[in-house]
Amino acid sequence: MRIAKAEDETARAACFAVRRAVFIDEQNIPEAEEWDEADKTCTHFLAEDDSGPMGCARLIAQGDTAKIGRVAVMAPARGTGLGRAIMEHVMASARAAGFTHALLEAQLYVIPFYEGLGFIAEGPEYDDGSGILHRVMRRQL
Repeated sequence: MRIAKAEDETARAACFAVRRAVFIDEQNIPEAEEWDEADKTCTHFLAEDDSGPMGCARLIAQGDTAKIGRVAVMAPARGTGLGRAIMEHVMASARAAGFTHALLEAQLYVIPFYEGLGFIAEGPEYDDGSGILHRVMRRQL
């Protein structure tokens, strides 16, 4: 499995295809909620193997905080450790870029996954507009 910054349009399109499959097709998130202006300026990360795109994430700079989001893993790769590998890669990249904190908005069912990576949930549950409840989570890098 290769995980790297999505540096060109082909790689970014692969990230968007993963997000479409996971968030729009599987989770029924409205298309208008999935795509936003941040997609044009953030750093995208793509995980792929010889069969094609398997996962993705994005990083939005917010001062000294790296906001990590749109973390998705294709169904065939779930349970393989790919989600953890993507997160570790993104956090290492954020540390190398000088970020000191990481923030994410986790769907409730994946909070234990992010806790295993050192994130701490804070604040109330909320609907981010997708119809799915989330909580903010943070950690130092």
